[in-house]
Amino acid sequence: MHSTIARRLHVPAKAAIARIGHAAAIVSARPSLSRHLGTAAAAASPHPRTSHPLTPRVTGGLAVANTLVVDRAEGSWVYSKDGKKYLDFQSGIGVTNLGHCHPKVNAAAKAQMEVGVHLQANCLNSPKYIELAERIGEILPPGFAKDYQVLFSNSGAEAVENAVKVARTATGRQTVIVFQGGFHGRTLAAGSLTTAKSVYRSGYQPSMSGVHVAPFPYCYRCPVSQATDGKYCQTNCCQAPLEQLKQVIKQQTGDDVAAIIIEPSLGEGGYVFPPQSFLKDVASVAKEIGALFVADEVQTGYGRTGTYFAVEQFGVVPDILVMAKGIANGFPLSAMVASSEIMSRIKPGSVGGTYAGNVVACAAGVAVLDVLTDPAAGVLSNVRARGEQFRAGLRSIAERNPHFGIGDIRGRGLWNAMEFQSLPHTAGCAGKLVKAAYEEELLILSAGIYDTIRFIPPLTITEEEINIALEKLEKALNKVFPKA
Repeated sequence: MHSTIARRLHVPAKAAIARIGHAAAIVSARPSLSRHLGTAAAAASPHPRTSHPLTPRVTGGLAVANTLVVDRAEGSWVYSKDGKKYLDFQSGIGVTNLGHCHPKVNAAAKAQMEVGVHLQANCLNSPKYIELAERIGEILPPGFAKDYQVLFSNSGAEAVENAVKVARTATGRQTVIVFQGGFHGRTLAAGSLTTAKSVYRSGYQPSMSGVHVAPFPYCYRCPVSQATDGKYCQTNCCQAPLEQLKQVIKQQTGDDVAAIIIEPSLGEGGYVFPPQSFLKDVASVAKEIGALFVADEVQTGYGRTGTYFAVEQFGVVPDILVMAKGIANGFPLSAMVASSEIMSRIKPGSVGGTYAGNVVACAAGVAVLDVLTDPAAGVLSNVRARGEQFRAGLRSIAERNPHFGIGDIRGRGLWNAMEFQSLPHTAGCAGKLVKAAYEEELLILSAGIYDTIRFIPPLTITEEEINIALEKLEKALNKVFPKA
């Protein structure tokens, strides 16, 4: 009996038997676990029990970067309950693009709350909902369909899933191609498109069918580049990823591809930009096979890379554009945009959601556009200038401190990353650096499967704040890599 249990649970029988006794104690305190999973299943789970660092009432499945308890946040700074002041280079993972509590955005949200909080889009018509849909056209990439239509939702994952639904409906096809290292969300369908890290799928298989993965050009780690001593690189692509995309189509998908979905730069996958020609080439392949080219700009959009959307810098126009995060500066809102020809294929009632396009979030979204497009505010010019300043500072740190083992500094605008060489003394250094920076009151995040740090400050960050961040970062690096 026990060996049968072990076979079903994919663990050695001996281990399963050993855990049964311990499981009985757990299950007796949690009868629901016994009822739903059974004693042996509860004991033999390969996943250890986890909990939130500050309260047992929140699941440990939510990874928490630190134990900071916020008192307030303003601009580029977060103030803790214990009186400390942290420089925020996380921005809620690229969400508070205009800084925490931007006065114009907050004022717009407060004003809307006085006249209506939940004016559900299926039931009522809100002026701010309509205004935002009409004004998004102000920042769409040059060449995008003038007759565009918008579908609002709550999160990036939901917007991506809507893009898949629309693409399948519009083309009458089922298959989707995504790229290695991409992140498109954690829900079951969006998670099936995500390959940035194994944790996003671990324990949740089987994934949604009809998803095929092609390589994304990661020039710093490219085996062709390494084998040719750097002859092939970001400015001289070996074309191997493009050829492998074509192979995926010829060998696996055929002509049943509804959409090819790509991030213009990998987000969770390591803030990796492809060679300049790659997105155009992918778009051409999509057109050749009759698939829709979908740009997932959930994290790169709304000015993060120095243009409203990153695809502008590659001279490519997507059929479907997905956006979220910075769209409302912290209020839950996302959108997917496509031509009316594509969107008209959707059956009424087949998309939407109870909170989709919440009117308070839409009011905030309108205010974000007001600030983002205001020449006097100069947001995009600041993004470009501060990005150049920051990358120059990172290069200076790397040159003065070769023992840090910094291998690659990359980015555009305020979308930047620093990747370490794969050396014995750098193994695991990204996590250590995040902790050391926290001790220096600088908030940063890691990214990707290699030791990489990503930097996501507000787009409104000042020259002085960039210098403060570089100073704090160098102190943290010296903690992780002390000189012998």
